Amino acid sequence: MTKATAAMQKSKSGSVEGEDSPSRLIDGRIQELADWRGETLARIRALIQQADPDVVEEWKWRGVPVWSHAGIICTGETYKSVVKMTFAKGASLEDPSGLFNSSLDGNTRRAIDIREGDTIDEEALKALIRAAVALNTSSAAKRPRRASASSSA
Repeated sequence: MTKATAAMQKSKSGSVEGEDSPSRLIDGRIQELADWRGETLARIRALIQQADPDVVEEWKWRGVPVWSHAGIICTGETYKSVVKMTFAKGASLEDPSGLFNSSLDGNTRRAIDIREGDTIDEEALKALIRAAVALNTSSAAKRPRRASASSSA
């Protein structure tokens, strides 16, 4: 396979892998941070991939890493003093380990703010990611299908 062909392989999301693929953009974000935030984002990414090997990486809203499986699982935003994992349907998830520590008043989202020096409870985070995937896949299964005009009884 030629070098050009290798750079044009399709990703799980169906987009063409290349210089601007979501995975490469996330790689670039991790490298450009070059500090504890990059290390934390890389660790979070690895945990998400361990928890859900079928996760799809996306790049949305002008530079936010997003992980999806039948809908958005979470985002990985980086700020000066925090790496924020925002779970799209976090308010609907059980959080027995108390990982959510931000955006607690919202009706839909919940977030985890990770600061420099914080320890990540990896097993609890992977369980939360799996719960988000389960919620997304159960929601996708429950979505009503639109009836076609020819199927009226």
